Amino acid sequence: MNEKVVLDREDLRRTLVRIAHEIVEKNASEALAIVGVHTRGAIVARRLHALIGELTGENVPLGDIDISFYRDDIDARAPGDSPVVHASHLDFEMSGRTIVLVDDVLFTGRTVRAAIDALFDYGRPERIQLAVLADRGHRELPFRADYVGKNLPTSRDERVFVRLEEHDEIDEVAIGAGSPVAAGDLEDTR
Repeated sequence: MNEKVVLDREDLRRTLVRIAHEIVEKNASEALAIVGVHTRGAIVARRLHALIGELTGENVPLGDIDISFYRDDIDARAPGDSPVVHASHLDFEMSGRTIVLVDDVLFTGRTVRAAIDALFDYGRPERIQLAVLADRGHRELPFRADYVGKNLPTSRDERVFVRLEEHDEIDEVAIGAGSPVAAGDLEDTR
C-alpha cells in the first residue's frame, strides 16, 4: 500500500493542542461540552477534552455518539452487512450548552448531518460547533468545520487514513489509494 504520512505523532499532538486553544479562545464564556463521533472522532474528542481541561482548569462535560442508524447511506450496505453499533454516552444536559462535535475526517458532510440528527434526539443545544482533525473536501452537504487540524486536498480516488494509538497502536494521518471498505465499517469510507 503506497501512503504518504501527512501528520506524524508529534504533528498530531501539536495540531490537537492548537485546536484546543482555539476552542477555549472562541468559547471563553460559554457552557461547553465535547462530543465525539464513534470511533476515531470519540478518541480525538477525549484527547481534546483533556487538553481543554488543562487549559481551563474546568471539568468540561465529555460525551460520545454513535450515528450508525442515523446515516442516510445505511441502505447502501451489502445484504446481511449490519452496522457496527456503539453505545452513545451523553450524560449531561445539552440545553444552553455549546456542543463541540468532534470527528476525525470531514469528507462529504453526511456523517456531520447524521451526528447532528442524533444529538437532537438527546436535547437541544444552544449551538453546535464542528472540530475535525482533517478536512479533505468533496462536500455533498453544506457543512464547514469551525476548527480544522489540517486541510488535505485529495482526489476522490484517494483515502485519508487516521490511525490513533488507542485504536490502531500508532498515531498518524496518511493519504493513500482507496481500498475496499471493511465489512460493517462505513465510517471508513473517507
